[in-house]
Amino acid sequence: MVKPLIEQGAQLDGFTIGERVHQGGMATLWTVTHPGISVPLLMKVPRVAEGEDPAAIVSFEMEQMIVPRLAGPHVPGCFGTGDFDRQPYVVMERIPGKTLYGRIDQLPIPYEEARAIGGKIATALADLHRQNVIHHDIKPSSIMFRPSGECVLIDFGLSHHNQLPDLLQEEFRLPYGTAPYMAPERLLGVRDDPRSDLFSLGVLLYFFTTGERPFGESETLRGMRRRLWRDPYPPRKLKPDYPPWLQEIVLRCLEIEPVWRHPTASQLAFELAHPEQVKLTARSERIKRDPLSTVWRRRFNRGLTLPRPKSDVAAQLASGPIVVVALDTEEGSGPLNECLRRTAAQLLATLPSARLACLNVLRLGRITIDRTLDEQGNNKHIDRLVALRHWAQPLELDESRLTVHVLEAVDPAAAILEFTRVNHVDHIVIGARQNSMLRALLGSVSAKVAAEAACTVTVVRPPPSASVPAQQGNQR
Repeated sequence: MVKPLIEQGAQLDGFTIGERVHQGGMATLWTVTHPGISVPLLMKVPRVAEGEDPAAIVSFEMEQMIVPRLAGPHVPGCFGTGDFDRQPYVVMERIPGKTLYGRIDQLPIPYEEARAIGGKIATALADLHRQNVIHHDIKPSSIMFRPSGECVLIDFGLSHHNQLPDLLQEEFRLPYGTAPYMAPERLLGVRDDPRSDLFSLGVLLYFFTTGERPFGESETLRGMRRRLWRDPYPPRKLKPDYPPWLQEIVLRCLEIEPVWRHPTASQLAFELAHPEQVKLTARSERIKRDPLSTVWRRRFNRGLTLPRPKSDVAAQLASGPIVVVALDTEEGSGPLNECLRRTAAQLLATLPSARLACLNVLRLGRITIDRTLDEQGNNKHIDRLVALRHWAQPLELDESRLTVHVLEAVDPAAAILEFTRVNHVDHIVIGARQNSMLRALLGSVSAKVAAEAACTVTVVRPPPSASVPAQQGNQR
C-alpha cells in the first residue's frame, strides 16, 4: 500500500506534517514546520476523495491562485503550494487565537465594541480590494485578529480576483457562499463588485449588535432571492436604544442595490472611525421595513433583476477615494485657501463618489500651557470647525461626502500624516507658503507631508500676485 502523503510525521516538499487541527467539509488543516521558516505554519489540504463536492476542488484552486498574490498584515502569509499532480496544499501563516465565531455566544455585544470591530474589518477589506480581490465569504469564522490588533481575513476559496480567471463563475451556475451573509447581486451571478463584501459586513454588524440575523438563520435559494426586493427590519425595531449613526451605517451596508451602499470599504471604515460625523438620513430613524408598495415595485423592476455588465474593480475604487485638504485658518491665509478650494473642486469634479475631509491642526506649544479660548473668549477648536465648513460651502458637496476635523498637536506635519495613515486617505491636498522666516528655520509642513505620506500629495502655491504674508500659521 502506498503511504499517504499527508499524515503526522510525513515529509512533503521540506515541510514536516504535525497534528491535524481541523477537518471541515471542504479542507483539512495540519500544523507543519520547515527548517527555514520560524513563524507558526498551517497546511491546508482539500478533500478530494471519491464523492466529495467538486466545488471544493475548484474553490481550492482559486485559493491556490489568490493567496500567494496577497500581502500585508490583513492576510496570512503564504509559504508554499502544491499542485494536483501530486498533492495539492497551501502552506500559510498560522494566526494565533480564534476566529470571531467564538463571540457568537456573547451576542449582542456593546455598540462601541462592534464599531471598533467593524472598523478593523472594513480596513482589512479596503486593503484586500486594493489588491484586486473581493472576498465573497465575510462572516465571523473567516475573521481573526493579530495580537497587535489588525484584522486578518482567511478562507479565500470563494474569492474573486479581478486579474485571474474566476473558475467558480465559469464552472457553476449556482452562487456559492454562506447564505445569511450573501449579497443580493450574488444571486444574479455578479461576482466582481467589491461592495458585495460591504453587504456581508453589514449583516455581521447587524447580527453582532442585535443578536439576530437580518435575513434569518438559514434559507433556501428561493428564500434568499427575497432579499432582491425585501429589506430587513431596522435594528431600532429590535433594540430601541440602537444609536442612529450605527443604524445609518448598517442599513446603508444592507441596501439592495450596491450603488446605494458606501462606495468603498475605506469610506465605510472612515464612518466607523468618526461616528459623530455620520450624515444621518431617514435610515437612522426607521423602525419599520419598506411598505409593500415599494417591495412590489422592486420585485417587478426588471432593471434590478437583470445581470449587470462586468465592472472594473480598480476603476470603481479609484472613483471613491478619501481626499484630505489640509487648511490654515489663520488670518492672511485667504489667497492660499482659495487656491486650495479651486484645486479641490477640480479634483472632486472627476470623482463623484469621493469623500472630502477638511483638516486643520491647532498647534500646541512644546512647553507652554495652551488655552482653549482666544482673546475674544471664543473656543478655538469650535471656531476652526466652523471655518472649515465655511471654506467648503462653495464646493456644494452633499453632506454625506464632507467631514471636518481639527487636530491638536505640537507637530502639524506628524498629525496630518497620522490622520491620513489611520484613515487610509488616498490623496492629500496641502498648501505651501511662499515666504516665511519660520518655514526656513523649522522646515516646511507641506514638504514633510509630501515626502513621508503613503498616498499621493498635491502641494498648492498661490500665484505670485497673491503672495501670502509671512506669519506663524498651522501649516507652512
